[in-house]
Amino acid sequence: MVVSDTIADFLNRIKNGQKARFDKVDIPASRMKASLARILKDEGYIKNFKLIRDDLQGILRIQLKYGETREGVITGVKRISRPGRRVYVGHGEIPKVMNGMGINILSTSKGVMTDRQARKEHIGGELLCSVW
Repeated sequence: MVVSDTIADFLNRIKNGQKARFDKVDIPASRMKASLARILKDEGYIKNFKLIRDDLQGILRIQLKYGETREGVITGVKRISRPGRRVYVGHGEIPKVMNGMGINILSTSKGVMTDRQARKEHIGGELLCSVW
């Protein structure tokens, strides 16, 4: 199956996996998706991730994280910049998610990073998605 928006597919697989109470989700790998998974792990939204090499593009295995009563840690995701409409922001224009309770993920000239890191380093970029 050909997917035109791979980041939206990545986010939807994680969201749907949590709704179905899966322990792990397998996603076709790419460097961008690995960077997004690293950020989600660092921010505490997923337990861990592992890149499994194969003859094709590889598989990114993500271990989902749940609370004590088995509710998902990720309550919502939103894809902001899409292939049909890119959204770019400067460091002063980066919006806050849920008054700082969530994160925005940006693709900058210094790599993929959270909104807090981008504000700290005074750089803007493409606003990829929001997670809360």
